[in-house]
Amino acid sequence: MGNQELIEKIFKLKEERQAVILAHNYQRGEVQDIADFVGDSLGLSQQAAKTGARVIVFCGVHFMAETAAMLSPDKVVLLPDRNAGCPMADMINAEQLREEKKKYPGSPVVCYVNSTAEVKAECDVCCTSSNSIKVVEWVEDGKPIIFIPDQYLGAYTASKTNKKLILWPGYCPTHMKIGADDIINLKKKHAHGEVLVHPECRPEVIAQADYALSTDGILKRARQSLAKEFIIGTELGITHRLKKENPEKIFIPASTHAVCPNMKLITLEKILWALERMEYHITVPQAIRERAVKAVNRMLEIV
Repeated sequence: MGNQELIEKIFKLKEERQAVILAHNYQRGEVQDIADFVGDSLGLSQQAAKTGARVIVFCGVHFMAETAAMLSPDKVVLLPDRNAGCPMADMINAEQLREEKKKYPGSPVVCYVNSTAEVKAECDVCCTSSNSIKVVEWVEDGKPIIFIPDQYLGAYTASKTNKKLILWPGYCPTHMKIGADDIINLKKKHAHGEVLVHPECRPEVIAQADYALSTDGILKRARQSLAKEFIIGTELGITHRLKKENPEKIFIPASTHAVCPNMKLITLEKILWALERMEYHITVPQAIRERAVKAVNRMLEIV
């Protein structure tokens, strides 16, 4: 079956199911092209909650579909591939976090949205890569802040605030594939190129960048900047949208190895199968949802 035939079947079923298709910025280009909304994980969940759709097909990874299910408990949330997980989110579970909290009694917990619902349920407030500084600044002075699960976003956030952060040793394996040498070598070849990297990168990589930004921040900067060339330090999938939105500009990946295999599991065929079979249905137990959504809503109130 060719792509065009697949797309026609997807659109037909999408209408029948009253579905909306969401695609993260790291998804395959052909998946982004058929989505109703393309963006970062939280922004997509918020968009979906506003729609009248009965079904959400989330082309991302498991924790993203969980967040959508938390914010839209009245909708059916489908993840086209149940194996599309997030290694960073899996680097801490609820029991490990409870043990960490015992070590630092009374310390507030700030949790990156790249985490499971059961972990969010143990936290005081969530944050994203674009608002982590604002969220951490909001936390009252006193006890040090436990920041989970990404040590590198945590280190970047700490460098921009006066707050003491206790960092969990989690990380994104994809962003770990980007090295400072990659940036240094590319800067020699593209002297006028602007360097935009994600704050999930290691500190030495961020030190070589002009800006450390979330995926949506990178997209916004690329649109607004007068630069004609950009060195992009994040997962390769974002270059599809960057080129689409800025055809007159050049985007150079900091590393061609920065590919998230989990994000690439979702294909057009799997989206069609998800709509045909109504699989894989992602749900969050009510007791966990009630606590986890408080941490998300607290963040939304802050920002």
